[in-house]
Amino acid sequence: MRPSFHPRLINGPFDDPGIFIPFLFEKRALIFDLGDINSLSTRDILKISHIFVTHTHMDHFVGFDRMLRLFLGREKNLYMYGPEGFIKNIEGKLAGYSWNLVGNFKNRLSLNITEVYPDHLISRQYLCQNKFIPIQEDIKEHVNSILLNEPALSVSAVILDHSIPCLGFSIKERFHVNIIKDRVIALGLEIGPWLKEFKQALFNYQDPDSNFKITYGKDNKGKTFILGDLLKQIALITPGQKVTYIADVVYSKSNKEKIIEFAKNSDHLFIEAAFLENDRDMAKKKYHLTARQAGGLAGKSNSKQYSLFHFSPRYTGKEYLLIEEARTAFEKYKSDI
Repeated sequence: MRPSFHPRLINGPFDDPGIFIPFLFEKRALIFDLGDINSLSTRDILKISHIFVTHTHMDHFVGFDRMLRLFLGREKNLYMYGPEGFIKNIEGKLAGYSWNLVGNFKNRLSLNITEVYPDHLISRQYLCQNKFIPIQEDIKEHVNSILLNEPALSVSAVILDHSIPCLGFSIKERFHVNIIKDRVIALGLEIGPWLKEFKQALFNYQDPDSNFKITYGKDNKGKTFILGDLLKQIALITPGQKVTYIADVVYSKSNKEKIIEFAKNSDHLFIEAAFLENDRDMAKKKYHLTARQAGGLAGKSNSKQYSLFHFSPRYTGKEYLLIEEARTAFEKYKSDI
């Protein structure tokens, strides 16, 4: 069954971290971390609606300038999330440029920036036409770990230790609607935008006995079905997927417990593995994981699969050692569950 979103690493394992998460049948994407994003096309970047930054070390944040450059002059509401101090970091970026001409822009670009704390969020909004000066007082919201909560999915965060607060992220579908294309065509319908509306009706728990009107084709043909009947004919409901992203953390008791619980039962865990276990003292000093620690966390969290990234350049040409070390630990701890 095809999932609704397809996360992929933005760069190779020795390059800047981050995953790009495009949505099927939608011109929309999310991104976890904002390092070097030159491998992403302009078309892909313009799909991004929400950006989640683990921390603002350069290799996780340097892509902000390219992203902003592409969105300038466009109609866009962009939402960004980061750890304590994130708003100050954003304002520092914005202060590096002159904005004397942006008042002439016709389209409205809005940056909505949120800092994540253990029990609350602080948000601030910046409009391009207002020279990116905050347009209102900060909004403080008391929440649990959930940053984004939509009918179809949610994104949550956990605060981890990298000598500074560093966020881990998880995106989870509520459930997945698998469209059976052959059955759609057999009903004389076409694949099109109406499928998004159909899924939205299901995520909103619309009455299955209610009418659902479909408009499709160049001639805007219309047909009406009973929602529940249409569901039985063209779709199959399956559990939603969970994808977790962990970058730049020290292997401590607190981090270990938080990661195992946060990543529990992930379909796909993306996790950093900067060093080999033989270099664990260096990993600890630099607040990073070893491949063995990463594989063990993947196994202990009962993740179905995992991907490693953020390898130290000292292992160039020897990445197979990191991969094998993580695999051995994953299989060992997975078998103990």
